Amino acid sequence: MTKKLLSGNEAIALGAYEADCSAATGYPGTPSTEILENISKHYADKIYCEWSPNEKVAFEAAVGASTTGARAIVTMKHVGLNVAADPLMTLSYTGVAGGFIAVVADDPGMNSSQNEQDTRLFAHFAKVPVLEPSDSQEAKDFVKVGFEISEQFGTPVILRATTMVSHSRCVVEPGTLMALNRPHSFQRDPQRLVPIPAYARQMRVRLDERIERLQKAASVSSLNRIEWNESGDRGVGIVTSSSAYQYVKEVFPEANVLKLGWCYPFPDELMLAFADAVEQVVVVEELDNFVEHHMKALGIATIGKKIGDEKLVPNYGALDVDVLKKARKQLSENPATAKYFTAPTETPKAERPELPTLPNRPPVLCPGCPHRGLFYALKKFDVVVAGDIGCYSLAVAPPLNCMDTVLCMGGGFTVAHGIDCAKNDRPVVGVLGDSTFFHSGMTGLSDIVYNKGKSTLIVLDNRITAMTGHQENPGTGKTIMGEATYEAKIEDIAKALGMKNVVTISPNQLDHTTATLKTAIESDEPWLVVVKEPCPLAFRKKPDHRVRVNQEKCKKCGACLKFGCPAIELKGDKTVTVNETLCAACDVCMQICKFGAFESCDINSAKGGLA
Repeated sequence: MTKKLLSGNEAIALGAYEADCSAATGYPGTPSTEILENISKHYADKIYCEWSPNEKVAFEAAVGASTTGARAIVTMKHVGLNVAADPLMTLSYTGVAGGFIAVVADDPGMNSSQNEQDTRLFAHFAKVPVLEPSDSQEAKDFVKVGFEISEQFGTPVILRATTMVSHSRCVVEPGTLMALNRPHSFQRDPQRLVPIPAYARQMRVRLDERIERLQKAASVSSLNRIEWNESGDRGVGIVTSSSAYQYVKEVFPEANVLKLGWCYPFPDELMLAFADAVEQVVVVEELDNFVEHHMKALGIATIGKKIGDEKLVPNYGALDVDVLKKARKQLSENPATAKYFTAPTETPKAERPELPTLPNRPPVLCPGCPHRGLFYALKKFDVVVAGDIGCYSLAVAPPLNCMDTVLCMGGGFTVAHGIDCAKNDRPVVGVLGDSTFFHSGMTGLSDIVYNKGKSTLIVLDNRITAMTGHQENPGTGKTIMGEATYEAKIEDIAKALGMKNVVTISPNQLDHTTATLKTAIESDEPWLVVVKEPCPLAFRKKPDHRVRVNQEKCKKCGACLKFGCPAIELKGDKTVTVNETLCAACDVCMQICKFGAFESCDINSAKGGLA
């Protein structure tokens, strides 16, 4: 077996393959996206793989596969579990036949998310076990163990990753391939699979009995282990899990550590035994004080998020070595714990030359992004813009400044409708993307038609799921495997749902875009405007010309800078130029300038003369 350098997501994909998983479903969302991409790329000969329209659909499809006895895995980010919560709560009652794992990737620090959530709380809520790998090797191994736990106890299992675990790399030793060699056949059992009240009441009793068995199993599982220090000093013991374990081992190398890989149901017996063996217990966990609260409920004197009235380990943001060094310093200075901790020792840093301070680089829409033209036109109207989750969320920032709310996927339509229903004094526009339309926009559109709303609805159809890295969706005409399939038409769906006023435009034609928006916004009826233009990063097309600035015509008025294209650059003397390396030749800047300073140039001209 050749060892491999793998990210956590790559390792989870490998784990599914080694565990003889039969079906993998999901919806793209950072930091979980690469799991399904790697399964489809490397293991599709053995594992059926699909991008589903949303996480609920993906979860339910995986449940269906599990009912036949097949092993199934579903992937999503933490906010995706909100969408899939409905089937999760009932699946914990009905249980599973084939092993079922929901991989949920949390995003501490909100690197690419609208909120922070701690999925461990969902596991507690749903009464299902949760496993927490701390590196790529464990990520792979825990998938295989998770399937075994799932089948042994007939329960769904959540594997909680984090951004650090999903995207960091370490050496992974591949294991042996399992071959279950069992038929996949649905077995009719209504009393187990149909939770009508008469059956569900008995399921609820069995669920509590299962949790008790799981708790006992967690206390003796090798996924949870005590690492005693070599000196025999039992002064302090730290309870930790996930990537926080790595930081604890670096900052507190002398500590005794209870590492939790199977953190719920809580391994009570192991926790109590560990606490009895040390003088002071400290819990270091990322996000909520999930473990700390439970250990205190067991009667264990525990230091966690606070020491006395002082904050110690933050309950928001991602942990790292520097955060824990500050915590160690506090522990070394507090009279109650000073005897257990010395101040952290700082390693002298090697001298290196002073580097210039770089300016901040906030995220921006890419050069040639079709969203920019739409928002540039929309900004001309006095409207409330209800936005959504996608690249287009960046329209909130200067210079576009054209987004007023963002709630969740699909909220662009439904929030707009709610504002309209409240008899807002300004017209309301709801905006979302093509993938989001298929995810959860159709129900909002149906609601507006059914309840006689009059919002202007916009679907930014750039022909791909762009923000998460260019994944296919029902509107692209391709599956995750690149196979041709039915291409769902947003316009046809809208008409089928009862929307009478449906129009398709290109945002690169500013005058037409502006005129269409004016008609829609001033109408007493709802409109759906499909803004269709491919994402330039997903569909890389070599420009057939260049755009340059004729300095003799440029008045240095700055109007073009309000468009916010990264390819339009401003020199120190207010000279505007076009960075030809960045320019996608969308030509929208030529429509903005009233003085005709932006001109098309022959791409093959050595001197770049005007065409």
